[in-house]
Amino acid sequence: MNEDALLSFRNRNYAALSAFLFAFFFAQAMAMSLLSIWLTRSLHLNGTQAGTVFAVNSIGAMLAQPAYGYFSDRMGFRKVVPVFIALLVILAGPFFLYVYAPLLYWNLPVGAVAGGLYLGLTFMAGSYALESYVDRVGRRYGFEYSRTRLWGSIGFATAAAFSGRLYNIDPAINFGLASLAGLALLPLIRLTRIEPDPEAQRAADKLTLRDTMALFAQPHFWRFMVLILGVTNLYLVYDQQFPFYFSSLFATPEEGNAMFGYLNSAQIFVEAGGMFVAPWIVRRLGATRGLLLAAMIMILRIAGSGFAIGPITISMCKMAHAIELPILAVSIFRYIAYHFEARFASTVYMVGVSFGHSLGLAVLSPLAGIGYDLFGFQHTYFLIAAFALVFWVWSLFALSPTPREYVPRHKPADPTSAAPTAPADLRPLETKS
Repeated sequence: MNEDALLSFRNRNYAALSAFLFAFFFAQAMAMSLLSIWLTRSLHLNGTQAGTVFAVNSIGAMLAQPAYGYFSDRMGFRKVVPVFIALLVILAGPFFLYVYAPLLYWNLPVGAVAGGLYLGLTFMAGSYALESYVDRVGRRYGFEYSRTRLWGSIGFATAAAFSGRLYNIDPAINFGLASLAGLALLPLIRLTRIEPDPEAQRAADKLTLRDTMALFAQPHFWRFMVLILGVTNLYLVYDQQFPFYFSSLFATPEEGNAMFGYLNSAQIFVEAGGMFVAPWIVRRLGATRGLLLAAMIMILRIAGSGFAIGPITISMCKMAHAIELPILAVSIFRYIAYHFEARFASTVYMVGVSFGHSLGLAVLSPLAGIGYDLFGFQHTYFLIAAFALVFWVWSLFALSPTPREYVPRHKPADPTSAAPTAPADLRPLETKS
């Protein structure tokens, strides 16, 4: 295949996948960004009940994540997983309005289980599966994952900019727009042009469950899990009911909802810019130092939220998310690419990161909910930050070292060739000639 054709494939796939992530995360923001407010204010659940619902959501995601990981590795570049998730997103509006809410009113455990299955498959585990797929395609066609993912951030921010005001009118509008965004996903994924890689697909087809399970016998997999299960999980627990706490600092819930939408949008637009520069930062630090830096920013943000005394200071803590998330996302993918075989990339990401998050959230969400009810948000934030700091120190010794990198100036590999899909740019900076 000539160079012009390669460039055409690269640009086409970058544009189509960027638009796909924009629409998906737009839908995710409409359906999920105000979920804690919807549960507590519209459905009148208390902190413990909402925490229980979030925990069951995490269990649903936890069940889906290993299956997504193994299936994604088996499918390789086939579009089965993105198409399946797109179909689920289309069902968002009807599910929230005509299944989830009535079930939670009728019987909390039954509604929580139904929501856990749907939300786990669609927006929780599904987002990780899509990110892994985009990373796989990007490594093959020579474009950076984070610079595709930034369009997902822009999609989320676009929705968040007016999700609060729409919620104040009627939450059904938010859920309906999520379904409409889902309708755009199918034509977008069809626009991608991913040429078959016979050798890579043969390797994927030979992948067995026993091969995948062998990952769990590798010590460096569990050393990686220390940071995921500890720091990042505690951060996600903090983030779940943050919108409710933030909105409570305003004169009326409606004003708080709208202001959170504006703040969330601003944060995510800045985050999108961070996604563009994060590869430059992580390559110069190394993926391991990038993970530790992002985790420390998380801890400072959690503790800072406990010290915050009003909307301005709590907003500053929220904006720190725009710094930490891009560094964390890029560091995770580059850490996996350096320390694990490429054919297991989706499984490591889905189990090590996504499943690890869900496992921690399932255990910690109810405890955090109880803490909010008993001690208030600020004191609970101090406890979360303290525990996260313990895991951060542990991670200093547990994570495998990753060298600084540079990116050789080379043409992208021919996608029709049988060349392996492992990234070629993970070479130590010191070896640059």
